[in-house]
Formats: sequence, structure tokens, C-alpha cells
Amino acid sequence: MGGSVSLITRVWKVNYPPEPPKERDALRFGILGTPWTGSNSFITPAKSHPGVIIAAVASRDLGRGKAYAKKFSIPNVHGSYQALLEDPTIDAIYIALPNGLHYEWTIRALKAGKHVLLEKPSVSNAIEAASLFAYHASLPAASRPVLLEAFHARFHPAWRQFLSLTAEPERIENVTSLFTLPKSFFPRTDIRYKYDLAGGSLMDLGTYTIAALRDVFRAEPLACTSATPKLLPKPGDQRIDVGIVADFEFPNGATGTLDADLERKTWFGLPSIEMAKIVVKYRDVVIDDETRAFGAPKHVMSKTVTYWGFPGPHFWHRIQVNEKHVWLESGTEKVIEKRDKKKNFTKYVWDEGDKKGDLHWSTYRYMLDEFVCKVRGEKGTGIWVDGEDSINQMKMIDSGYEKAGLPLRPTSTYRSES
Repeated sequence: MGGSVSLITRVWKVNYPPEPPKERDALRFGILGTPWTGSNSFITPAKSHPGVIIAAVASRDLGRGKAYAKKFSIPNVHGSYQALLEDPTIDAIYIALPNGLHYEWTIRALKAGKHVLLEKPSVSNAIEAASLFAYHASLPAASRPVLLEAFHARFHPAWRQFLSLTAEPERIENVTSLFTLPKSFFPRTDIRYKYDLAGGSLMDLGTYTIAALRDVFRAEPLACTSATPKLLPKPGDQRIDVGIVADFEFPNGATGTLDADLERKTWFGLPSIEMAKIVVKYRDVVIDDETRAFGAPKHVMSKTVTYWGFPGPHFWHRIQVNEKHVWLESGTEKVIEKRDKKKNFTKYVWDEGDKKGDLHWSTYRYMLDEFVCKVRGEKGTGIWVDGEDSINQMKMIDSGYEKAGLPLRPTSTYRSES
């Protein structure tokens, strides 16, 4: 009962956080696009941040932009993306456009001198990523705007807790990262099913699973060794993966497996609901005991660490460390004794030093606070996603598509010199 009450309380606080007075020097944001996901991912967190004001929204459909602004109490509406970028009262841009438009409009925003919070994936492929972040790095350091790919889950305290419990990556044997949605969660008209807009499951849910593998291994994969896509049924676009399972080889012979699916269903064709999780399996180890007498039983330990609910840990999550201890008879390897040790961990707020946070802080709110700190040159948690990280993320996505025999998502024709 207590757990249910805590869950309900957290969900309420995240969706209806306090709205403090805005600071005089609060960053004035403009939203590029009118995404339905914008409420949870940016608007609600921004309202709870004293250093952020949502001042404007831009839409190519002015009527849609006005409706969006009215719904979320945004004071100004622009009828074009460029008009928003040219608005001198705007300090920063939140880009929530379809993936295929990220490259062009991020560069345009940087050219306009705006800081950019860029929804993931940063761009459509590794070529675009290298070009975008090279352009950003080429800008004068003194006036270079802040650019961040919005991998919100990596900013939450639970992610740091999970990584602290998965130390010694050289001992890891396999990591499985799973994130799926039930069939019909998105209509087939959704941008996620449009190749020209850089859609596909690997470009959507797959970004979470890939970031998880890279972070746990603290390394980049050596190769994608297998990839099995689930394609849109004909006559749908056969370049679009509605689901994909892929294996990657990491240093020390370890394997990382991802399972991303926009349309998970049961054997009977009904929608299937699975909780997102990361499972880290370590190689078995023999526990050395200096006092162990000759012929004494051999002590073998197996260990797994499972992180349940990793994409949205602010609502609910659990990190479980499971150790299985087995004692084997010397010579015969017969099992003499077994013991299981399980420990559960949660972390909704920081408890170290002067790090900030509250129960109403979602992953997006933690990320937004870090973004504001970076713009202001203030001390934050130190968590960040830099350009090199974003480029490597896209390289891994590309390798998955190549192994699956699917074309890379299309490269923009826009050039930074335009």
C-alpha cells in the first residue's frame, strides 16, 4: 500500500510541480515545432524552473501554433521557424522537430546565436553528426552557444546510481537493453514511420537502448555482429524498422544486445506491454579465500544487475543486484550449497553535497537545470553529453542499420555555408 501511495504522489508531483516566480535573468526559450510530447519533455519542467521562461513557439501552420500556444499559455507565436530564430528577445531554442529536420534547424539556430536544447537523436546519421558538432566547435569560444543533445535519462540520479553499481566493465559478459511500446501506441501516420524524416525504431526507442549499452561498457562497440529488423508490413515503406534486435561486440569479448520495438505484440496479435529494463550479466568468478584449506569447496559467484524503468525513473524504478553463490565439492564439482543475495536500490534525488533536486524533478527537469547551469557558467552536477558522445551515438545507430541491410537515414541537403 505504501509503495502505491508513493508512486501516485510522485506521478502527481512530476505532472503538477510547483511553479516558482521567474528570476529576472531567466533564459527566454522558444519552441521550434508543436510536438505533443513537448508538455512532459519541456513545458512542464520549464514552468517549474525559476531560470526558464517559455516565451514563444513557432509553427509553419500559424493556426496550429496559436492553438498550441493557447493550450500551454505561451505568449508569442511565430508563423515560421526562421522568424523565431530572428526574435531578439529569445535566448535559447528547444528543437522538437522530426529527426530529419534537426541538422538544418540546429545550425540555423546556432548561426542566430541561440543556445540549443536538441531532442534526440541529434541528427539523422553520423555524417550529419560530425558536420553539426564540427560547425559548433568552429564557432568562437567566447560567444559559442551551448548545444546539448537531450538524453534526459542520463541526467537523473538513478542513472548515476545504476552506473556506480555496474563498475568493473571488464568483467561484464553481456548487457541486454530493452525498450518497447505496445502495438498501436502510435498511429502509422506518425513521423516515426516516415523514412524521409529519419524515422524508425532504432532512431526512436533504440537511442535509449544504445546509450545504455555505451554507458554501461564505458566504451564504444567494436562492431555490430547481427541485426534483425521487423519492417513495416507491405505496402508500407520497407526502409522503416518498426522493431529491431541487434548484437554488438564490445572490448574484452563482451556482447551488448538491444531490443527496441514500436509495436510489440503477443502471439495472438494483441498489444504487449513490457517494462523497459537493462540487464547486466557478469562473468562467473571464483571467490578466492586465503584461508581456504586444501580440498575445501570452491566458491563461485554469479552476478546480475537489473535496472527496471530506466527511461522514466522519476515515476518508478528499481535497481536490483542479484548475487548467486554456489559452493562446489573439490574434484567432483558437485553442488554442496547455494545462497542468493538480493539488494534493491532506488534514487529519486541527489543526496550528495550541494546537488539540487526534488521529487517533482523528472529526468527532463534534471537535464534542463544542467543546461541552464552550463549557459550561466554555474557549477552543476558535471553530467553532460558532448559532441563526441553524440557523434559516437550516431555511429552506433548507423552500424545497426548497415548490419540489418537497411539504408541509413537520409542526409540533409542543407549546408552550414548557406
